Parts: sequence; structure tokens; C-alpha cells
Amino acid sequence: MRESITIALIIGSLRKDSINRKFAEYVVSQMPSGVTINEVNIADLPLYNQDYDGTTIDSYERVRQQLKAADAVLIVTPEHNRTMPAALKNVIDIASRPYKQSVWADKKVAVMTASPSSYGGINSGLDVRKSMQMLSAQMMIRPEVHLSRATDSLNEDGSVSERTQKYLQKFVEAFVDFVAIADSRDADSNNVGRTGA
Repeated sequence: MRESITIALIIGSLRKDSINRKFAEYVVSQMPSGVTINEVNIADLPLYNQDYDGTTIDSYERVRQQLKAADAVLIVTPEHNRTMPAALKNVIDIASRPYKQSVWADKKVAVMTASPSSYGGINSGLDVRKSMQMLSAQMMIRPEVHLSRATDSLNEDGSVSERTQKYLQKFVEAFVDFVAIADSRDADSNNVGRTGA
């Protein structure tokens, strides 16, 4: 792994007591040294409108720069009405614009979902993947994390249960490896066709 990695964290729920925030906080706590996590605040973003492309909106520029500067993006999100939450879709759209200035192209992205339902937010995760594929992001394929009946994965004090901790620790290891391996491939591809490389 390189000496330092910066990860932008997007939490798809705006709710103060969100269960997805609890799982995200645990994942952050398990990141190895050398990994810096910067949360991207999406609560104050105006709804995207293409008319804004020719103007400067401070909150838009803030999230674009945060995502652009990150080596990878981790999205932790619930499911709303069988798809991703509106606030999450909004930041995805904002960061994809203006035309030909998307920050998502070749960005390494992982998504995990959690829901009190038996489906675990899988539809939300699939829709995030679909959008990211269209935007040419590099999605982490495995392991997929869709925590069903997610409230059962939390202890009474709101901490993550021991069983779920082990599961999420494997996700963290895979995500960090994914970022490092992708970086290695980028370096190799930059040497293709160079004499003396």
C-alpha cells in the first residue's frame, strides 16, 4: 500500500441518527494508518439544475474538489423507495457536471448499503453501481455489503455487533487493497509504450 490514501466518504442518509452513519463510523475506525477519511457533506447541496453549470455555487465547488482530491470514494447508503436516496443521486449528478468535467471518470468507488428491511438496500446499491458504470468510475465488485435487518446488527448502545464487525473488517481490507491495486495498475499503464521505462 502507498504511504497515504485519501478517501472521500459519502453517507446517503441525512438523518442524524442514521444506522448507515453508525456502520460508516465503524468502517472508518477500522481503516489502517495512512488512510485519511474526509466526509463529504451533502445536506446543504441545492438540487442540481443544468442552468447552474455556467455559475459558481460554493457548495457544488466544495464537493467537486473533495471528490477530485480523493484517491477513492466510499458510499454508505440506505435505500429509499427501491432506489438510492435523492440526496445521494444529487451529489452524483453535481459531481458529473459540467459536461466533460466529471470527477467520476476513473475514480475508485465502493458502495455498501444497510436497511432495516430484509433486502438490505440492495436496489440502492445496484442503482449506484449502474450510475457509476455509466460515469466510467472504477467500481469495487466484491465483497458486496448489503446489511439486511440492519438494526439487528447493532447493540443496544448503538455499537456494531461483534459478528457484523468481522464482516465489515473484511470489507475494509478488500477496499484498501482495491485502491492500492488500482493505483498499481494506473502506474503500469502510464509506462506502456515508454522506452526505458
